[in-house]
Amino acid sequence: MMAIQNQESKRLLDAEDEEVETEVRSEQDEYLDKVKNGKLFLASFAAVLGPLSFGFVLGYSSPTIPELRTITDPRLQLDSTEASWFGSIVTIGAAIGGLLGGWMVDKIGRKLSLMFCSIPYIFGFTIIIAAQNVWMLYLGRILTGLASGVTSLVVPLYLSEMAHERIRGSLGSCVQLMVVIGIMGAYIAGLFLDWRWLAIFCSIPPTLMMLLMCFMPETPRFLLAQGKRREAEEALRFLRGPDAPVEWECARIEEAAEDPGGSLGMADLKDPGVYKPLVVGVMLMLFQQLTGINAIMFYAQSIFEDAHFKNSDIATVVVAATQVVFTAVAALVMDRAGRKLLLILSGTSMCLSTAAFGVYFKLSSEAHGNSSGLGLVEGHLSQDPAADLSWLALTSMGIFITGFALGWGPIPWLVMSEIFPSRVKGFASSACVLTNWGSAFIITKTFQELMDALSSAGTFWLFSACCALNIIFTVFFVPETKGKTLEQIQARFKGTTEQLSYNRQS
Repeated sequence: MMAIQNQESKRLLDAEDEEVETEVRSEQDEYLDKVKNGKLFLASFAAVLGPLSFGFVLGYSSPTIPELRTITDPRLQLDSTEASWFGSIVTIGAAIGGLLGGWMVDKIGRKLSLMFCSIPYIFGFTIIIAAQNVWMLYLGRILTGLASGVTSLVVPLYLSEMAHERIRGSLGSCVQLMVVIGIMGAYIAGLFLDWRWLAIFCSIPPTLMMLLMCFMPETPRFLLAQGKRREAEEALRFLRGPDAPVEWECARIEEAAEDPGGSLGMADLKDPGVYKPLVVGVMLMLFQQLTGINAIMFYAQSIFEDAHFKNSDIATVVVAATQVVFTAVAALVMDRAGRKLLLILSGTSMCLSTAAFGVYFKLSSEAHGNSSGLGLVEGHLSQDPAADLSWLALTSMGIFITGFALGWGPIPWLVMSEIFPSRVKGFASSACVLTNWGSAFIITKTFQELMDALSSAGTFWLFSACCALNIIFTVFFVPETKGKTLEQIQARFKGTTEQLSYNRQS
């Protein structure tokens, strides 16, 4: 009898919940139908000049290092160790920038943080342009890395807090899209410009960002957290157009907001609304690096050479262009396919392709008596077409890059910007960015030792296993955020009644 009563109570509650959900969705859809996105896209363009600058920083070393290694000026000539540091020291600056960015977004806001991060970009490239010794080159790279770390934290937050749920996924994906466009732009420009002129070219996007951001609004959620409702309504009116009743959105944000005067304390780490999204965000960043993306790019030039590509610099442009195309595809389908589906498809393709890479290295090393597979890097593949396995490596690379661009490239940054409560966004986002850049540095610097210990084949099979873990983690722990307000997403972690419509749609 008790069970029947419980079932009836549950049925009544479900019916009531469904009625409330329908009412909420109806109001939300009615509001969004009146929204105009023109100025939102303009503000987004100004913001994503930051990730474009970030991409130029990452791509700058590829065409520059070969030139600096052969330059006639002994003060600037890089040996192999110096060249390695010139490429990797950016990650150290970016890790520091992630910590700095977390403090900045809470203290001075998203807009001013973006404007200020333009300064180390510009100063860094200026120091490189004026460099008279290797240490000036290092300093320039650290400063541009610092700016990149701030950018990688602030821009996703700025976009997610400005955008509404219908297009938040597409706009968030533009962060990674602009990064890979910047990388490709640096590769292409490096074909025609020397290293100093390339640095001048790379300093243009951050300069434009600083100028354009002067005319863009602060995010409404940050303004409301500061108790500035009138400014928040003005910002929303700018972003949503004159026809949208922005007072309704302001009220919705305020109802779901925490106490704006609250600050992060140790007790907050026991709150499931804090520690659950923090674990998800940190693990997403760690798993992104454990996919082996840096290892694939490390081997890219050697693989193209072994596949008889005469111009490996042109081939790297092709790789970058592939990333751009499929990251753009991800941006277009993000708000239709959803985050989880793309992460699962991406993880599966990378799992299979890194396993195939392992097979390639194993067969190559057996064919040439090189157990570590390092003969591949030395260019020792057989010239016998029957024994040439380069097609397997090229196919694996294409599948891997496509998969990474569709999911594990853009989505961790997007999800990071969506899942944290306002009062902990600075701290939690800093933890995520620090995890990403710190693990990138460690994996890059220990990659050779890993190959020596496990062989090239074993290393890539390890990456394949990590990609399999990515899939399992996504299925069981990553929430689907497609079409949800930021308040609904955060309520899902808290387990409160505010997650009502969220659960119904999941």
